[in-house]
Amino acid sequence: MSAPGELHAMTQIPPELRTERLVLRRWRPEDREPFAALNADPEVMRWYPKPLGREESDALVERIEEAIERDDFGLWAVEVPGVEPFVGYVGLAPVPFDAHFTPAIEIGWRLARHVWGRGYATEAAWRALELAFGALGLDEVVSFTAEGNLRSRRVMERLGMTRDPSDDFDHPLLDPGSPLSRHVLYRLSRVDHAHRPARGRG
Repeated sequence: MSAPGELHAMTQIPPELRTERLVLRRWRPEDREPFAALNADPEVMRWYPKPLGREESDALVERIEEAIERDDFGLWAVEVPGVEPFVGYVGLAPVPFDAHFTPAIEIGWRLARHVWGRGYATEAAWRALELAFGALGLDEVVSFTAEGNLRSRRVMERLGMTRDPSDDFDHPLLDPGSPLSRHVLYRLSRVDHAHRPARGRG
């Protein structure tokens, strides 16, 4: 697999990605306020160490933007054209720690609670996977979450990702005593993705 820095030079990534209902795009200054509200929601952040304050949320946006600037891909802001200008993020990112499955590119999402259940995460993630296995030429994409996060695990499964329990791991950036420490790992290869039918809303 090519390193993210190499991908930047090798590929032409479109400035935004579109699906039937959504646009995955670069972040705008006006996204920061709704993103901060999302990150302060205890239910949205249930499977993260803690909700984020405004400064922490803004700092996260800056890190995301730096990654997109560097790699030409990342955690894109998600817009529902004509409905809502910002509902969260979906996208791709290098896994930021060492583990038995790294180096790897992760697909992830974080959406506002009021849009849950509409299939947005699956729809946007499917488009991101098309880019990952197309223009980016990746052989595999992973996703992981705390063991109890069944909502995200269902999205992974709808995307065709599979889990081998022997791949499960203790997240190295979390306290070993944390109830969130144990994580499940899902994988999807380019070959397996190619054998699944194209999806829209799922």
